[in-house]
Amino acid sequence: MVAGERSGTRAVARHVRSSASKARVVLNLIRGLDVRSADEVLMLTERGIARDIRKVLRSAVANAVNNDEQDASELYVIACFADEGSTLRRFRPRARGRATRIRKRTCHITVIVARMSDERLAVIQARAEGASASAQASRRARVERSRQRAEEAKGEIDAVDEAEDEIIDESADVEAADDAEATDVAEDAVEEAVEETEDAAEAEAESDDEAEAEAAEAQAETESETDDDASTEEEQN
Repeated sequence: MVAGERSGTRAVARHVRSSASKARVVLNLIRGLDVRSADEVLMLTERGIARDIRKVLRSAVANAVNNDEQDASELYVIACFADEGSTLRRFRPRARGRATRIRKRTCHITVIVARMSDERLAVIQARAEGASASAQASRRARVERSRQRAEEAKGEIDAVDEAEDEIIDESADVEAADDAEATDVAEDAVEEAVEETEDAAEAEAESDDEAEAEAAEAQAETESETDDDASTEEEQN
């Protein structure tokens, strides 16, 4: 008789398509654990039989809750075992007309759960409270670190924004100074161009006056020569 077989609430899965030796390897991992830890172990076990054992464990917990009015959080695996089931005999064809026998094993998986003792429940409850307190403290520490990082990041962003604003203001001042200087240069160039145009106009007017004066002098000389020639001819006559 297996220890704990007479007490507790059981669930049995019969004719599971796996050998009992494979199931016993996984059952040894959950024996004596509370149902929550056992379920986590089965969920993380990579062996295929762990899925069937997990179903049996859930059935045992459901039987204890519904039939025996037990609290699921107070249950643990008091016993679990696997018995040999019927063997399916098959044959595989081989060379020269022979046949090789294939034995497909099955097993019966039994999981028994019972209520934990008050001492063990007190230990588990204290451990859970300590874990929750440490979890809350670590969460508060994480929140505080996150808040500090957010404030530091905000300060860095504000500093960068202020630096960008200063750079923009300086560039605007430089652009305004450049624009004023360019405007002054343009006005000076326009004034110089106007002065050059006026000087050119005055020079042209002076040259025109000089040309008219020279033309008038030449015409006067020509007329005086004509008068001299006429007077000479009259004297000769």
